Amino acid sequence: MTDMTLQVEGMTCAVCVGKVERALDELPFVHGQVVNLAAENASFSLDDPADLARTAEALAKAGYPVVTDHLEFAVEGLADAASVAKVEQALTAAPGVLSASVNLATDTASVTIAAGAIAPSQVAGLISSAGFKAALRSSDGQDVQKRKQAEMTRLGWLTIVAAALTLPVFIVEMGGHLYPPFHHWVNATIGMQTSRIAQFLLTAIVLAGPGQRFFTKGIPQLLHGSPDMNSLVAMGTSAAFAYSTLATFAPGLFPEGTANVYFESASVIIVLILFGRWMEARAKGRTGAAIRALMQLQPKTARVERDGGAVEISADEIRPGDVIVLRPGEAVAADGTVLSGESHIDESMITGEPLAVAKGPGDAVTGGTVNTTGALRIEATRVGADTTLAQIIRLVEQAQGAKLPIQSTVDRITRWFVPAVMSAAALTFLAWLAFGPSPALSFALIAGVSVLVIACPCAMGLATPTSIMVGTGRGAELGVLFRKGDALQVMEGVKVVAFDKTGTLTEGRPALTDIVLADGQDEAGVLRLVAAAEAQSEHPLAAAILAAAEERGLALPETESFRALPGFGIRAGIGGRNVAVGAARLMEREKIELGALAEAGAALAADGKTPLYVGIDGVAAAVIAVADPIKDSTPEAIAALHREGLEVAMITGDTRATADAIARRLGIDHVTAEVLPRGKVSAIEALRAAHGATAFVGDGINDAPALAAADIGLAIGTGTDVAIGAADVVLASGEITGVATAITLSRQTMRNIRQNLFWAFGYNVVLIPVAAGLLYPFGGPMLSPMLAAFAMAMSSTFVLTNALRLRRAGVRA
Repeated sequence: MTDMTLQVEGMTCAVCVGKVERALDELPFVHGQVVNLAAENASFSLDDPADLARTAEALAKAGYPVVTDHLEFAVEGLADAASVAKVEQALTAAPGVLSASVNLATDTASVTIAAGAIAPSQVAGLISSAGFKAALRSSDGQDVQKRKQAEMTRLGWLTIVAAALTLPVFIVEMGGHLYPPFHHWVNATIGMQTSRIAQFLLTAIVLAGPGQRFFTKGIPQLLHGSPDMNSLVAMGTSAAFAYSTLATFAPGLFPEGTANVYFESASVIIVLILFGRWMEARAKGRTGAAIRALMQLQPKTARVERDGGAVEISADEIRPGDVIVLRPGEAVAADGTVLSGESHIDESMITGEPLAVAKGPGDAVTGGTVNTTGALRIEATRVGADTTLAQIIRLVEQAQGAKLPIQSTVDRITRWFVPAVMSAAALTFLAWLAFGPSPALSFALIAGVSVLVIACPCAMGLATPTSIMVGTGRGAELGVLFRKGDALQVMEGVKVVAFDKTGTLTEGRPALTDIVLADGQDEAGVLRLVAAAEAQSEHPLAAAILAAAEERGLALPETESFRALPGFGIRAGIGGRNVAVGAARLMEREKIELGALAEAGAALAADGKTPLYVGIDGVAAAVIAVADPIKDSTPEAIAALHREGLEVAMITGDTRATADAIARRLGIDHVTAEVLPRGKVSAIEALRAAHGATAFVGDGINDAPALAAADIGLAIGTGTDVAIGAADVVLASGEITGVATAITLSRQTMRNIRQNLFWAFGYNVVLIPVAAGLLYPFGGPMLSPMLAAFAMAMSSTFVLTNALRLRRAGVRA
């Protein structure tokens, strides 16, 4: 399957989200669709990338077209029709490309892409992979942010124009209510009928101009039997305008005293809703600030060695193997390895660590980080979409597009919400018409229009996605990357956090501290054999033994055979000797009697060291002690979790005595020791059964099953790709203090979502009856349609503003 994320036009409320989802539901080749109102996109998987065009067609038919960009590329090397066909085939087969046309005469390729599904640099890469050089020549499309900025500007101007046209209508009509002599002055100067005709003309311009969008979108949806928020506005303003128009030009059709005009209501409703949309657009723009900040870290150009000199090229043109010349103050354009030079690199965008890190030949550097002092020559290893920064951006975008379990309740309600509102408006109108005081028709119109206008479901649709966008973006700023958006909700309920030990709670860089020999053994001889065996292993303990052998200047013999025994240790053949190194269970498995070495190993373990037993030719030869220092940040990380009311566990393959010693030092509540990798899964299941939802934090390959089995898996960002791939949350900084940050952020985000949902639903539950005039018979107010429009606009603004508070979330004193 091919994962896809498309920008979709026309979504304004939760009802729209439901329609887009239903349109995708009807396509058998689309799976796992998630629609995000705040991000204005739809994410899903396709059986075949070629089905994208049919998907776009279905969305357009539902009234929500896919946003497209048109790209023009200059292509070098086109020779004949065969090369044209080759490039077109490479382009059209790619996910995200809707159409492609290559012109041999002009050496250009015209490509239409679904905005957000594929980057222009990736399109250029497709042409390059077909064997031709390509350079982006022009684009009449805009990136997402520029498009949103243009829409925000347009909404601002529409609001200003509508307000300018509405102001005279409002003053003429409402001025007389507020100051009766003004009404008499208007009647004496321009006349009441002339005043009404002027109001009619100005209101008609407002509805046909700035308010046109509500009718062009709302009326077709109404006719198709699937009304949305635009339909409510269109019906409400149309009713007020039609009634007022008839009252102006055919007053005899109405009972005496009921031929009133409500032009000001129709026009003010348009102004206020446009203003609300404008405020929404501005707030939505701020919800994606974290993603934009990450994108801005990507340099646009780079100096690359070409033909013996350094030339400046677009960062999109860098290829693996290129040598980048990096000067002080410049950002690294791609992930790579330092070939020459020495400098310090500011890696705070990845690790959150403010101090620059020294770099020299052989050191890895990350794209987007900033060179501070010296000059470097860097060989590019990962470029474009493969860089660490690009992957972080994708992780954040995927998390921001997720739909939390809590959203399913909202979806069920919004599916019937608009039809229910329209029914409520109709019943309100008929009830006032039948039982209302004189003039009943006027009261019925005011109440019906107010119900239609006030019940906009925008706030419902924005309540969850905006909080997710801001919360996950804030997490990225704090070095906490949510790979899955629903991890936000699950993490809130975590009761216990379990840690792997080596490389997670500890530095993962152990050192050899003790060698206790059996009778008749030589220390240098034993260490030489052990180091030769461990030279074949990637375990952190192996590095400590090799370092000790190197310090002593020992020459290592050649290893003839080697076998790693996960959870036990290693076995090797060296110079005709059989060497086994590992835990006590390995000696038991090999039927090697430990004798006095067992007691020595237990004493070392009680001191917090890890004992490794050595067997040579079936005889116990020594016990080696290795200590892995605890990370400086570990005690504070454990204390922070305890302050959050969580229990802390440690799951390790290390000995029970060593694990208990470390647990006592750190104040860890539960310890599971001497477990194999598969035993970590059982330990997590036992913790879950005893305490509730369990999170697991690890960094190694052997942690991947446990990360996947836990309710929430958190991988240390400096760990292996396998561990990171199995996790729900990645701690990019490599510091476990991020665990408490992630949990705090989760709790604050979910609290924010519930506040938004309470406001969105509570607002409608309370104000729809007020708009219907339920309080009027008891001496309460009769809500004006204008106030209804203002309240509706403010409800969405409140939800967005509340979500934006999360930009300061995630840190608790």
